[in-house]
Amino acid sequence: MKAKAALSLLLAGLLAAASLGAATPARAQQQAPETLTGTLAKVRESGTIAIGYRESSVPFSFLNARQEPVGYSIELCRELVTAIEEAVNKSLAIKWVPVTSDSRMDAVERGTVDLECGSTTSNLERQKRVSFSPTIFVSGTKVLVKKGSPIRSFRDLAGKRVAVTAGTTNEKTLRELSQKFRLDIDLRVARDHADSFGLVKSGQADAFATDDVLLYGLIAREAAKAQYEVVGDYLSYDPYGIMYRKGDTQLGKVINDTFQVLAQDGEIERQYKRWFLRKLPTGESIDLPMSAQLQAIIRTMAVKAE
Repeated sequence: MKAKAALSLLLAGLLAAASLGAATPARAQQQAPETLTGTLAKVRESGTIAIGYRESSVPFSFLNARQEPVGYSIELCRELVTAIEEAVNKSLAIKWVPVTSDSRMDAVERGTVDLECGSTTSNLERQKRVSFSPTIFVSGTKVLVKKGSPIRSFRDLAGKRVAVTAGTTNEKTLRELSQKFRLDIDLRVARDHADSFGLVKSGQADAFATDDVLLYGLIAREAAKAQYEVVGDYLSYDPYGIMYRKGDTQLGKVINDTFQVLAQDGEIERQYKRWFLRKLPTGESIDLPMSAQLQAIIRTMAVKAE
């Protein structure tokens, strides 16, 4: 990809800048491997980097017909792996580790995964436990229902059975809405998004509440536009990022600088078009143009810090 040549030039000076402040590329190349810390030291020693992926977070991170992780977040994480290889001066084997909404943060904290590449909202509460890359997508909670359902807004959820995925910000949002507006929502908590969607398909839930883009993705994956629809106003604001361990300064430097190059080069936009505007492996397309918010975020991301 076009970004890789630029990344190679940038990352020559990355490590020294992370550890010693401003440094020239020549000085960075002289840094011995033992100066590596945190995740960079770990992956260089093992020759392996562990990537956490989701099984049904379409189109961010999901399994294709060959049961391989694919998607928008997965491709951006592959770019990060290339950058990390440059930073540690060693080729790395990727170890794919499945995670769920409920297990992903623990997996990052424990070191089971080095990068979590899914559809994870970056917020202040989570930032107390983990670190996040720059924003890669902006979404918000909406509701999926079967076509013909009387549910058109969150107020129509009063007394209804609503599926949510365990460990998501959407679960918290629905609990707070139910309490605040006394809706007495019967929340049905499922393991992952596919399971939550399954509750609606089987009639065990009247609706499924999660980020709108994930709902569109599930509908596209199931080729079910004729049977389901996404309704209502946004119930939350959810900026997505790639998770990594908190306090890992060297890795954070690699991630931030890599995203600056990917934004400047146009690679983020190319990957967006691939996964949101073109056909997915299922043959369907989400057909979701990039929002003005995300366009502005990428333009800002592309500006190199002085």
